[in-house]
Amino acid sequence: MWRGSGKFLLQLASVLLCAFEVAARRLVVSPTTTFDVRSYGACADGVTDNSQAFLGAWNAACSSSGDVKMLIPAGTYFLNPVKFKGPCSNVNTLTVYLQGELKASTDLRLYGKGDDWVEFGHVKGLRLTGGGAFDGQGSAAWAYNQCPTKKYCHILPISVKFMRLNDTIVYGIKSVNPKFFHFAVLHCENFEASQMYMEAPEDSPNTDGIHITRSSGVVIHDSIIRTGDDCVSIGQNSTDVFISGITCGPGHGISIGSLGKYLDEGDVRDIVIRDCNISNTMNGVRIKTWQNSPSSSSVTNITFENIQMSNVGHPIIIDQTYCPNNLCDHDNDKVPSRVSISDVHYKVINGTSASPVAVTLNCSSGIPCQNINLENILLNYVGGEPSTAFCAYARTRFSGPMLPLPCN
Repeated sequence: MWRGSGKFLLQLASVLLCAFEVAARRLVVSPTTTFDVRSYGACADGVTDNSQAFLGAWNAACSSSGDVKMLIPAGTYFLNPVKFKGPCSNVNTLTVYLQGELKASTDLRLYGKGDDWVEFGHVKGLRLTGGGAFDGQGSAAWAYNQCPTKKYCHILPISVKFMRLNDTIVYGIKSVNPKFFHFAVLHCENFEASQMYMEAPEDSPNTDGIHITRSSGVVIHDSIIRTGDDCVSIGQNSTDVFISGITCGPGHGISIGSLGKYLDEGDVRDIVIRDCNISNTMNGVRIKTWQNSPSSSSVTNITFENIQMSNVGHPIIIDQTYCPNNLCDHDNDKVPSRVSISDVHYKVINGTSASPVAVTLNCSSGIPCQNINLENILLNYVGGEPSTAFCAYARTRFSGPMLPLPCN
């Protein structure tokens, strides 16, 4: 017999089986609005690259009309980097119905500079649902992440990027072990995501759950995020963002920022974060801006309301001297942040702090925070001593029950 013939025959059988399935499905008359990836060569063996088959189904759906569906049935599909692009001019809604599990390649050479794993771009009316999962297989890449030690670093691939979309709904999708962010929402309008489950180890670097930037009309609600960085992060030029019903932890909490790192960043305004449970995280609700910002920008009209904290390192924090892992230019480390913060409201935030300082308002000495309101705050230190608050360059107003005691 041939050496290794058993392995060869198994591989040959797998290829033939996939080929037979494709041929059989092409004979089946299916509704013209549904485009099954298996009809375009997809094979759920967990080994075969399905990027071209998926693109075939996407392109057929995108060039169709009305309400169309791209079906990814149950099974494990190996998938190299792929970009699903529009515009889909005659389509009302394009539903990607993901029932299976997608597994990313661990070969970083396959990802071009700036490329991510799965990207949806330039589409109106995208729907992503079906209960399936994205597995970024990030554990093979985290050792190559230089961002914790370099201010300007090569960014690893994001698992799913939503780019320049309008009228988007994501529902009931799972994401595990991304190489970098789970999801990124960039240049989007009217984007809603709910019933998400996201998970990565607590020590996995830069694995933000959902990162939002340069977007408006974004709603994220009723989801569970357990990861190694921010559960939700809101970046520059984001407006009208509503976050609610998030169960967060472990991770770094829910953050606005970091801001002020790059030149000519856009303002952040009209953000509501409410009805969330945050537990065993480094931070709770945070606004973070880099010191020595290269240009001016602002954060205004922000509401954090009805947040339950449990064993959170810094439950309420404004940090305008943000400099993770001592990455700042030490010659300029005393130059204050040029990001102005105003009209921030903290209401009904209760629970426990893992550190004695439960409230930190560390604002810019160059542009002090204006109109910071805290109402009905009850945060006990788990160590037993009374919790405390720290304020610097912050114009604050306290009302209702307050623990820790107000600071000036």
